[in-house]
Amino acid sequence: MNAVTALVAEAPGAVNGITITEPTLLSEQLKRVCSTFPILGAKTGMLGNAATVEVIVNFMQENPELDLVIDPVIRASAGAELLNAGGLSMLIRDLIPLATLITPNLPEAEILLGRSIQSAGEMKAAALEMNDRFGCSVLIKGGHVDENNENHDIVDRAAIFGVIYEFEHPRLDLPDLHGTGCTLSAAITAHLALGDEIASAIDAATDYLTQCMIQHHHWLNQEDGIRALNHFPNQVE
Repeated sequence: MNAVTALVAEAPGAVNGITITEPTLLSEQLKRVCSTFPILGAKTGMLGNAATVEVIVNFMQENPELDLVIDPVIRASAGAELLNAGGLSMLIRDLIPLATLITPNLPEAEILLGRSIQSAGEMKAAALEMNDRFGCSVLIKGGHVDENNENHDIVDRAAIFGVIYEFEHPRLDLPDLHGTGCTLSAAITAHLALGDEIASAIDAATDYLTQCMIQHHHWLNQEDGIRALNHFPNQVE
């Protein structure tokens, strides 16, 4: 079940409008979901501003038994700001330390650390630094790094309790598909709720996302068509 933090008028390549959910309403959504369904984990995406982050902080302080996965959505791929400066400060100071895992891509990791990350070695160092600084596990997605490996695969790197794990997966020759980061973090959260350890949850979620991408939907009603992730690979035509 979802609690809606914002309404966004968005399509791949453009964000045309954003309305942030009023904090009291968001809090009531969370209370209603938790009083109606057995909740085993939580995942955040776009939060928008400090007031929203504060609601999530209060919720997690009241429910510390839940695994929290934070996808630190800061800017849209089209460049629109999805978390303002006050929200980012509160995210770093108050919410990330409550998380089980954060899943930044490389630009988001650079914002969280305040420095450039250019290489595989710097990715490892950054993951370990955030693991130590924030007290939570960190998965840095490596799509922006050229690994120079034989197959030109992508390597995501996680720091889990001070240990580096690497998750290699193919770099698919596909146009950009909207929502890959959201899908990955949601799938990790689902596997944590099922009882998987963090590394196993990441591994399973990475395999799932790869299939969502390979088996993506493609509608040819425009010049280049419209493409979207298939969240039911091997099950829905």
